[in-house]
Amino acid sequence: MVTNTRAERVSVAFVKLTDTLVADYDVLDLLHTLVEESVGLLDVAAAGLLLADPSGELQVVASTSEESRLVEVLQLQAGAGPCVECYLTGKAVQVADIKSLTAWQGFREAALSQGFRSIHAVPMRVQGRTIGAMGLFGASARPLTKEDAAIGQALADVATISLMQERTLREAALVNEQLQRALNTRVLIEQAKGVIAHTAGVDMDEAFNRLRSHARANSQSLQVTAGKIVDRSLTL
Repeated sequence: MVTNTRAERVSVAFVKLTDTLVADYDVLDLLHTLVEESVGLLDVAAAGLLLADPSGELQVVASTSEESRLVEVLQLQAGAGPCVECYLTGKAVQVADIKSLTAWQGFREAALSQGFRSIHAVPMRVQGRTIGAMGLFGASARPLTKEDAAIGQALADVATISLMQERTLREAALVNEQLQRALNTRVLIEQAKGVIAHTAGVDMDEAFNRLRSHARANSQSLQVTAGKIVDRSLTL
């Protein structure tokens, strides 16, 4: 059934995220679903997600494009920017016109060079704990509407709850293990994307799409599929 109204599409997005509460799931797939659904529903061009590792260091774990991933990486390298500020304060940070920024010059230059003109960062938080931040990048200089901001935060909240649900909250060590596994898997996925891009002659975005589609079609985790790509036992 085709969903036409925005309300229907919002409902479908929440169902996709809450499905993880009642079944085993792939952490990285959950986080990529979050950024993809956010871009699909909101007035933004791209999204990127930062998560803190057990030591509190932020890492890029999901993005909808190589451009948004690059901006997030450069923001981390500079140690400052809307998403970093959002993580540190636990509060949303909105920049309606990136060109007008006087602070965060490293982020400003990186974002503008990739064609982004605005950003709205929402915290990944649960029970007073902030574990990361999602950056929603706009192609035009204008603020996110209150409705879009609320939906974006709600999507992030549901994904955070899924990630931190009770079965992994029973022991703090299990929570850290879950987050660390996601970060480690991300490194393997980046390697696999590079292999696919090189052997198939496609860009990095298409490489990830092929990797993810194969994993889903064969009921495999992204980690297992990426490992096969890297050790050359699978070619896409």
